[in-house]
Parts: sequence; structure tokens; C-alpha cells
Amino acid sequence: MCGRFTITVTLEELISRYLIDDSKIQHLAPNYNVAPMHNIPAIIGSDSGNRLGEFRWGLVPFWAKDDKIGNKMINARAETVAEKPAFKRLLKSRRCIIPADGFYEWKKDGSSKQPYRILMSDGSIFSFAGLYDTWENPEGKKLSTCTIITTTPNSLMADIHDRMPVILRPADEADWLGRDNEDVESLLKLLKSYDASKMRAYKVPSAVGNVRNNSKELLEDIG
Repeated sequence: MCGRFTITVTLEELISRYLIDDSKIQHLAPNYNVAPMHNIPAIIGSDSGNRLGEFRWGLVPFWAKDDKIGNKMINARAETVAEKPAFKRLLKSRRCIIPADGFYEWKKDGSSKQPYRILMSDGSIFSFAGLYDTWENPEGKKLSTCTIITTTPNSLMADIHDRMPVILRPADEADWLGRDNEDVESLLKLLKSYDASKMRAYKVPSAVGNVRNNSKELLEDIG
């Protein structure tokens, strides 16, 4: 699964990286420990270009009775995303990119677990493949939420965990965001593990396990 990540870049960097034409975000603070139920930046495609806004992490399908289900829907498995009722409709029409510059995963070490931060070898921004939906409560207030798609691990991640988030190749990002792309078969082909040779991982402090901790010290390489 993918349950924690980092997004520490500036708003200007995101706008430049994703060629944003319309940003609903006016200020972006570094987040060193993004957790489920946080509001996070996300990119969607539109007829007039890419749009940047915020979704709450943890999908709440439009048909849900309440928004508590979001806690259980932070991830969608690539292997079943085209079949599950909560996701299959979204795969055709409500795809998004969730930008990150690292993510955390815990490796079992006997009776304990060691957290790792995984990132691109060059430290660059990368793109989680996501899905989003909008739910409305009985009072008519709307809530936009998202989920991150996961897949089988590459050789780097296999030593740490049995799943990893789908990271889109830059060349595939436009196809994923394309509003007129409803070809499920071609979309599923994009949901594969990223090239391990372009990634690296290092041990980080155990303090990352507490969602209340959110400081640059969490990024420290403790060897």
C-alpha cells in the first residue's frame, strides 16, 4: 500500500512541472508527512489545460452513505481497479495525478519495522496515478476526494514491501489525464511498476510513524 508521502516543493515548481493553466491553490506549504485524510494537491486534465486543486486523500464514492469510508479507500489495486464498483467508473472519466517528491514505506525487521523514504534518484517531482470523485452530504456540501493506485513492486521496492504506488512515466502523464481517453485497456497498461534504476531508498527516523510529526528532520538519512 501507499500510506504516507512527501510533497515539499513550491507552488511555482508544481505549476511549471505540470504546465498548469488554472490553479485553485494560492499557497502550498511543504508537507513532510502526508497522511490519509489530509488535503493534498492534485492535477486533473480539462479541455483548456491542466488544472491544479486540492482533494482529500481517501476516496468517498458519490454513492457512499457518509464520508467515513474514505479512511479505508486510500489505495486502489491496479489489478482490480477496472472491476471494483468504487473505481471502474472513475478509471474512464475521473483520473488525476497526485504529485510527490518521495513516499514512505516500512520494512519488517524481525519484530520491528524500519521506515524508508523512496524517491527519484535525482530528487525530482513524480506523479502518482490517482482517481477522484465528488461526494455530497445531506446538506448539499460537496467533498472531492482521491485514491492512489498501487501495483506490484519493482526490484528496489520488493526488498521493502510487497506493493508500491503506481508512478506514471512522464511520457504517459498526458494520456492518463486526457479527458477523451476512455480506452480502459490502454489505461491499464500505464499502471505498472516504475523503473527501479531511476529510484533510490534510504532509512529515515521512526518519528515519521506519528502523523503529528511533520518537519524536515523526517527526511534525514539515518543510514
